[in-house]
Parts: sequence; structure tokens; C-alpha cells
Amino acid sequence: MARDVTVVLHRVRRAGAALVRHYRARRTHPVTELVSPPHPYARALGLITVVLLGAWLGLLIVGSVRAPVGPMDTRMTLRPSVSGGTKINVSPLGALELRSHTAPIRLDVDVDRLDPVRSQALVDHPERLSGLQEEVARDVGHGTLDLAVRSCVAVVSGATALGLAVYRRPRRALAAGGLALALLAASGTAAYATWNPKSVLEPKFSGLLSSAPSVVGNARSIVSEFDVYQQELARLVTNVTKLYDVTSTLPTYQPDPTTMRVLHVSDIHLNPASWKIISSLVEQYDIDVIVDSGDTMDHGSATENAFLDPIADLGAPYVWVRGNHDSHRTQRYLERFKNVHVLDDGKAETVAGLRFAGIGDPQYTPDRSVKAAGDPVERIAGIRLASALRAERAAGTPVDVAVAHNPTAARGTDGEVPLVLAGHVHHREMEVMDKGTRLRVEGSTGGSGLRAVEGKYPDPVQASILYLDRTSKRLQAWDEIELGGLGLTKAEVSRHLPKENQPGATPSPSAPSPSP
Repeated sequence: MARDVTVVLHRVRRAGAALVRHYRARRTHPVTELVSPPHPYARALGLITVVLLGAWLGLLIVGSVRAPVGPMDTRMTLRPSVSGGTKINVSPLGALELRSHTAPIRLDVDVDRLDPVRSQALVDHPERLSGLQEEVARDVGHGTLDLAVRSCVAVVSGATALGLAVYRRPRRALAAGGLALALLAASGTAAYATWNPKSVLEPKFSGLLSSAPSVVGNARSIVSEFDVYQQELARLVTNVTKLYDVTSTLPTYQPDPTTMRVLHVSDIHLNPASWKIISSLVEQYDIDVIVDSGDTMDHGSATENAFLDPIADLGAPYVWVRGNHDSHRTQRYLERFKNVHVLDDGKAETVAGLRFAGIGDPQYTPDRSVKAAGDPVERIAGIRLASALRAERAAGTPVDVAVAHNPTAARGTDGEVPLVLAGHVHHREMEVMDKGTRLRVEGSTGGSGLRAVEGKYPDPVQASILYLDRTSKRLQAWDEIELGGLGLTKAEVSRHLPKENQPGATPSPSAPSPSP
């Protein structure tokens, strides 16, 4: 009996010990027994999230360098970006953006200040300006190398630290750091592979820089001199340096005698602010002739005619074609101004050394008693304009620029003229058509007039400066000016060049081939 009790007690103790061990095991590893292991895809996604977030935090905290660039103190930073590129912030003047590369990283260069000692040395010894470009290029190279090393350290440190905080395992943390380094290396390789040294040929200026034609430069020098990226970056920095200097040393905008400047405006739609903007552009850019591709009015009524009076004081010849919101009454009123050249029915005139021909819009849509005829009548207008262009060429007076309001009519001139200008659609378009004619459609210089308040956001005010060679009369470059719409203060200027004017490109023929 006593033996049987002893056996039972022994078995109870063994069962209790087993239960305790089982309970302790469940307390030690509750997740592994109650929750199934995560899917490999989920683990990989979690690791990628940690790597990206850690790398971004690392760049944000320590991924920048301060470097002297010529007489300026700058800060260079790498930032995550969808489109890449380079942005040079010149406080308080504005910013300069370059499409320098395509990669998930962007180079930001902030110009903090002009060093008084180094800038005074340039003022005292102006002969040093001749070597400033080489000095700037050297400083930029050193700063970029330092930034690359620091960015690697920042990315690896950030991803490793965040991995350690999340996983609490050194091996996982090191894996996160290694992946971050691989990601940065891949981004750098993509930036190197897509590096575009010619991006400086088409910069975008914003802020006060957009109102400085001296920084934008002229079309002739930008084609003949901008061929090495480091030299061009140095040239831009040099110009910014001068802007920081005293007023007497600001660079002046010297008109190029071989370049003609045409201001293209369109669709003003009774916005009185447009006249002040146009007048300012005429003065800043030394405009030779203004081309208005129509819809200057809203209803074409006689009561609106007084709105046109400021045209007489704009300081440049004014070439105009009728839009679908401009009436024949509007046209007759404009014909009274000495500086206005009204083009209609294919009429051609030589203005400021350029031969223009144009046609008014055949439709007057504010007149509700007449049904709008649509695109067919616009195509007929384009055929009439093309016929007039052929007649001018046969007479030995070929047209340099054709003007129509509606792009549908403008497309009818393909092969008959090098350049045709239009408007109507309230946004910019540009294309080289099948037979070689370049069509440029301007946005609304009036910000769509009263229509600006109809949408959620106001339409921008847009105009363009066209640079044409005085000898060939061909388009060399153009600057697109965009101002914030109603209630906004944004200002941007972006430079563009035709492919045939890019350094090393094969020049296009002097004129498109005539239509058969």
C-alpha cells in the first residue's frame, strides 16, 4: 500500500514538472506557438521600408556638406526625389533648376552667403575673374566628392540604426545597412548613366532670377559657348556672384546684333494687368516686335475698345490677328494705331526686319445668332493662309513667321513657312510638323481673363520670348515666361533650344520644303 502511494506521488510530481515546463515554454515563445510565421514577402517589404526610411533619415540629419564655391559659401545636399535633377537655391533671388540626371536622388545646392573677404578680393583684383571659372569648377568637384562620402556614411548609419531599433538583431541591422548602401550605389549609377551635361542649356529660373535677362543670357552666346558642363556651371555661379555684389557690378544685358527678339502673347481676354506685364517684358528683353495671336477681347463689343488703348504705348510694333472672341469692329479699331499691323486674309507685312503673314479667325463665337462651324472652317482658313504663303514665296518675298489664332488653321501651313504661331487653347504646345514647319501655341497672357475664377486654381499668365537669327530668320531659342495667376506671385523663366541648335547637332535646312 505504501509502495503504491509512493508510485502515484512520483507520477504526479513528474506530470507537474512537465506541465511547468510546458507553461514556461509558452511564456518564453508565445508568438511562435500562437501566431504563424510572417510570409517572406511581408518580411522583405518590412525590410525595404526600414532601409528606405532609415536612409532618408540619415540623409536628412547628416547628409549635407558646407563647401566654399568661389567667393560663396554653399551647402550641398542629396535628397530623395522622383525625377532627380539639380536645384540651386540662391536666396533671396530665387532658384535655378537643371534636368541634369534622372535618378531617385536630387542634388540641392543652397547658396548661403557671399563671403566678404573673398568677394572683396575679387573687387580689389578684378583680374582674378578670368580664373574664377576654373576655381569654381574645382570647388564644386571637391564639394561633390565630400558629399558622396558623407552621404554613404549617412545612408548606411541611418538604415543600420533603424534596423537595430526595429529588429533588435545585429545581423538584420547590418543587412539593412548593406541594402541601403546598395540602393545609394544604384542611384548613383543611374545618375551617372543619365547625366546630361547640356542641361544647363535649358535652365528654369524662379523667383527674382526670372526677371534678370542678364542671367538668362542671349541666344547666340548660349549656342556657341555652352559646351562644357563645369564651365557652364561656373559661369552661372559667376553671374550669381555678380548679382550679390554691389549694384555697379551687376552684369548688363548686351543685345546681340545677330539676334531678333519677338514677344509672343495670346488670349489676353480683357485682363488689364497684361499690358503692364507686356510693357515690362518689352523693356527687359529689348523686344523688336510683339505678336498677338488673338482673343485680345472677350466679346468684341464697341464698349470694350478702350481696353486696347495701352497698345500704342508698349514701345514696340504690334502684329495682331483676330481671334474668335475679337470682332471685325475690334479689328477696325486696332487698325487706327500707328504701331499696330493687322494681318488678315493672308496679308503679309515686313515688321522689324521679319516678314509676317496671318489670317483672322473665321469664326466669331460671341455672336449666338450664328452656329459655330467648328474645325472644318478653320481648316479652310489654313488652306487660304498656305496659298498666300506660296504666293509670297513665288513673288520673291518669302514669309518668315505665319500667325493664326486657332492651331487647326495654323497646321495648314506645314511646309510653307519655317515658323507658325497660334493660341486659342490657353496652354502651351510645340511641335515640328511632318513637313518641317514648327508650330508654337502660346498659353493665355491674360490668365484666361475672367475665366480664371471659374476653376479650382487660377490659370497662369504665359508669354514667350522668341530669339531669331537676323540673317537666316530661323528660331534659335525661346524663353517661356510663366507668372502665377490671380492672387499668386510665382514667376518662372525657362530656356529652350531647338534640337538643331544643340551643340554638335546637324543644322536643319534654311527653310522647310515647299508643299507639292
